[in-house]
Amino acid sequence: MKLWFRKIFVVLIAIMTLGLYIPPASIELDASEKKELSSKEDTGDLKFSAEEAGDPEPDGEFSLSENFEDDYVHNITEKAKEQMVSKMGPRIINKVEADFERDILPKMTAVIDEILSEAGEEKVPYYEITEELTPGYGEKIFTLYDARTKEEIARFDVRRDNRPGEGYWFNFHYHLSEDQFESHHSLGEIYWDKNTPPKWMS
Repeated sequence: MKLWFRKIFVVLIAIMTLGLYIPPASIELDASEKKELSSKEDTGDLKFSAEEAGDPEPDGEFSLSENFEDDYVHNITEKAKEQMVSKMGPRIINKVEADFERDILPKMTAVIDEILSEAGEEKVPYYEITEELTPGYGEKIFTLYDARTKEEIARFDVRRDNRPGEGYWFNFHYHLSEDQFESHHSLGEIYWDKNTPPKWMS
């Protein structure tokens, strides 16, 4: 008898309070905002508005993959610059830095951009730059290669030329795999001095 009485009491209270409680409006707004946010995340849309992006295309939108590719190209060229500066070492770079930044780096960046754009966006994420440097008198600065296949794409070098009556020049150039690295493609030259330059990385 007591069990039935309790059940009836609970049902009566539930019926009496059912229409009396009204949830605050802010709870409903929060719920609708969360629902919209989760639906946007579920779509996996790779387009953003111009306000969210900060760097829109003329139509006000841009593709995430295009920006990712640009960032990747930028990272490779920055790493290439670091390798070139490290190769020369502080003693050399302190003397030729202005010429190097004005004459060599822009050409090197343009060449790398061209190589990567010709490779296509499916290959670019796998392209890397070798990190080991050749000290002493070796020419090698870095190699651009495909990390998946270990295939070398381009080799960037610097050679010391001693011209009679002029002195020493640094000859920056690169080689491409398309001709089995035989041809020298010039990036430019920087004059050093009539005295022998120090070893690389010194």
